Amino acid sequence: MSFFSGFAVYFIIWWVTLFAVLPLGVRTQEEAGDITLGTTESAPFTAQLGKKALITTLVSGVIFAVYYVITSVYGLSVDSIPRIVPEFG
Repeated sequence: MSFFSGFAVYFIIWWVTLFAVLPLGVRTQEEAGDITLGTTESAPFTAQLGKKALITTLVSGVIFAVYYVITSVYGLSVDSIPRIVPEFG
């Protein structure tokens, strides 16, 4: 795997992981009891984006490491999955 393809895979994993991590631990303004004028009650009270970016980086690093070991060390790929649909023809 080249550096650029590895970076592309990591980038995709990072974004998917970010969207999975974003809703964790969110408190709404209504739950906090401090609603800012002009915003909806369901808006986040504090976003904590730095903390979530760090968690996303760590989790996606672990996922990428597992992906790298499976593809580079064991040599498995999508073509290694057995076909469950019979070929007609």
